[in-house]
Amino acid sequence: MSGSRCQTLYPFSGERHRQGLRFDAGEVLTVLQVPDGGWWEGQKEDGLRGWFPASYVQLLEKPGMVPPQPTEESQTSLLPPGWQSYLSPQGRRYYVNTTTNVNGYHSSGTPVHQSEAVHMSLRKPTGDFQNPGSPSPGKKQSKESTLTINCVTFPHPDTMPEQQLLKPTEWSYCDYFWADKKDPQGNGTVAGFEILLQKQLKGKQMQKEMSEFIRERIKIEEEYAKNLAKLSQNSLAAQEEGSLGEAWAQVKKSLADEAEVHLKFSSKLHSEVEKPLMNFRENFKKDMKKCDHHIADLRKQLASRYASVEKARKALTERQKDLEMKTQQLEIKLSNKTEEDIKKARRKSTQAGDDLMRCVDLYNQAQSKWFEEMVTTTLELERLEVERVEMIRQHLCQYTQLRHETDMFNQSTVEPVDQLLRKVDPAKDRELWVKEHKTGDIRPVDMEI
Repeated sequence: MSGSRCQTLYPFSGERHRQGLRFDAGEVLTVLQVPDGGWWEGQKEDGLRGWFPASYVQLLEKPGMVPPQPTEESQTSLLPPGWQSYLSPQGRRYYVNTTTNVNGYHSSGTPVHQSEAVHMSLRKPTGDFQNPGSPSPGKKQSKESTLTINCVTFPHPDTMPEQQLLKPTEWSYCDYFWADKKDPQGNGTVAGFEILLQKQLKGKQMQKEMSEFIRERIKIEEEYAKNLAKLSQNSLAAQEEGSLGEAWAQVKKSLADEAEVHLKFSSKLHSEVEKPLMNFRENFKKDMKKCDHHIADLRKQLASRYASVEKARKALTERQKDLEMKTQQLEIKLSNKTEEDIKKARRKSTQAGDDLMRCVDLYNQAQSKWFEEMVTTTLELERLEVERVEMIRQHLCQYTQLRHETDMFNQSTVEPVDQLLRKVDPAKDRELWVKEHKTGDIRPVDMEI
């Protein structure tokens, strides 16, 4: 099939593939690759290459053959009895059944039945939820292709293949927290974003507990330094002389030096570990609160739009029933008044259909905005989490570094003690003491008579 030519049936933005080929409906492409998976590689006449869904094109039987485009007249002439074709101000084709007054948009050039009209109106625009390789927008399906859970419209798993991940090379939050999940007790459901938010809140609590740990460690160091300084001033054994006395005096001095080391250690822990962690935690709390409120507001708007859709759908059903009843009355009894009632009912039904489509458009806009903000917010939460973990890692490394430095300084205070203790010599001490305190070296002799 490589080297064949095909014509595009629907416009494609190219945004659903990293190397997507953008085109409009009616363009002719040259097929370059046809791998499995529903995506083909093709080339436009201007030489631009890229990938596109295979369901968006139709192969041409002969090279250079372009099937004729149906004109508005031919489309109208091919419509089933009772259907009329119109163009909306936005250029979209709009079909109305003048008998039942069912209306809807369809991109295949054929009118839609009532159930299909509702289905088509609820579908997301191309590129939001439609998957690579999914059926063409105008292709009828035996099952509904979407389902709504807690006011959010998802593709039906039985009719659509697995969606392409937004960030397929990593386990990104933006790809795995859309659906609801049973809570641990099984009593209800928790929204996907709430699960992600709870994890971030645990991270915020972890920061607080780590800060408290460092604070308690500082208290221990301060108390320890205070007790060492107090002990170094103790006068016990101060009368010892000689090399042993000098070593003992160095022992007490080393305590004072060690107390100063631990006091500096506690001060650095406060300024370089505890305080930065607390400041980061406060900023983290503000960012989390902003993300929480933002997504919650969007979900409220989405729920409101969905309620409007359901209300408009119910109104359309009532208007259609009223129109059917008026039509039956016309069949039983012909009168000008009944015909006027039918025209009035038809106008109301058409208005109800327009209201429904307008509500669906507003719902889709709200859901698209929520979708975009969910992706943006989850990526922001990813960034905050990486920043939080890296922040804690750096300051715990600072803690261990300060602890190592403290040990080194403490070792330096003990080294002079070790040196003096190695010089302690009882014979030398005796010699020095005797020289200083001797009363004479002539010993007593026996008395003579």
